[in-house]
Amino acid sequence: MSALDLRAALCDARARTLGYVSDLRDEQLDVPLAATVNPMLWELGHVAYFAEFWTSRTLSNRRPIRDDGDRLYDSARIAHDDRWSLPLPDRAGTLAYLDEQLARTLADLTSDPSASAAYLHRLALHHEDMHGEAIVYTRQGLAYPQPSLPEHHAAPQGRPTGEHVAIPSGTYRIGARPSDAFVFDNEKWEHDVHLASYAIAREPVTNAEYARFVDAGGYANAIYWSSEGRAWLRESGARHPLYWRRHEGGWERRSFDRWLPLAPHEPAVNVNYFEAEAYCAFAGKRLPSEAEWEVAATGGSRRTYPWGEAAPTPELANLDGWYGELTEVGALPAGESPFGARDMLGNVWEWTATPFGPYPGFAPDPYREYSEPWFGDHQVLRGGAWSTRARMVTTRWRNFYRPQRRDILTGFRTCE
Repeated sequence: MSALDLRAALCDARARTLGYVSDLRDEQLDVPLAATVNPMLWELGHVAYFAEFWTSRTLSNRRPIRDDGDRLYDSARIAHDDRWSLPLPDRAGTLAYLDEQLARTLADLTSDPSASAAYLHRLALHHEDMHGEAIVYTRQGLAYPQPSLPEHHAAPQGRPTGEHVAIPSGTYRIGARPSDAFVFDNEKWEHDVHLASYAIAREPVTNAEYARFVDAGGYANAIYWSSEGRAWLRESGARHPLYWRRHEGGWERRSFDRWLPLAPHEPAVNVNYFEAEAYCAFAGKRLPSEAEWEVAATGGSRRTYPWGEAAPTPELANLDGWYGELTEVGALPAGESPFGARDMLGNVWEWTATPFGPYPGFAPDPYREYSEPWFGDHQVLRGGAWSTRARMVTTRWRNFYRPQRRDILTGFRTCE
């Protein structure tokens, strides 16, 4: 990316970050302690700190803006629960830190950076994009109003086919190539995988399909659940997906601060890995491995997006909040993969059957805490959600969460 492009992207990311919180009252920023969220003011300050550390401080050798920045915002050193007891600046102080950090970065970014410097700027950019998505999850979890995003497009209609598309057996290449524009360390490098023939669902599992599992007593029938899933059920007491409730004989789903009738053709969302796994057992299916998912998305042709190399647009994928929230599955046929799979980027993140681990020859990048600490106890997700920034997603991007997480915008598709 040129300096001009980077400056524009960094300003856009910051505008989106601030837009996610601008309507919230001070008391709404004071969120309760929970394992799945951060204090809102800490999260905002951390965004500024991370960008400052990797750009102004690392690339330009500037002095820290805040003498206490390392003690307040270094996520590698500050335990999650301790973030609620830190002497954080107030809202005005936090916003001033964000402003000063961005001003310094832009002041230093006056000419096209070297490849290594551009990588650090993009690392800071995508880090901010990811924390913006986390703020969306927080707003949903706390039943805050839907965040104000740029003008929404009218949501198209779609209808699930219930079909699976066939993928032939073969040796395929997955992972990142050195020529790719930006690569996270866990995507390095491309390597061969041999896959037996399989079939993958054309679309993600819908609310209507998942409701049949719930209504059939799926949460009470241990036969569908792994031992880890049964342990999670006992601990959580879950009997249906998060943010669902019965109302007047039917199901409703809470979308931020509104309870709405369950939309039958939208993808099931806010389900965790154990719930996805149990549904597959109920349906006589399974979850795809991440290699199966990636091949289904690329057609085995190493393309950046299911549809080719053109950048995402609202006609191709539900990303960037373009439609405000979820769309019905199959509503964007122009984004179909060569094998005929739809909605593989955007709408909901998709669980895979693959535990998160390194690719062959893995070596951590300068931000060592991004991937390596999470190998082994997280599960791979693919594809992106409606809230994911379009500039981040590719068919190779490996997201990862602990399998019990269901506050995130996760769904799944089946495989056989």
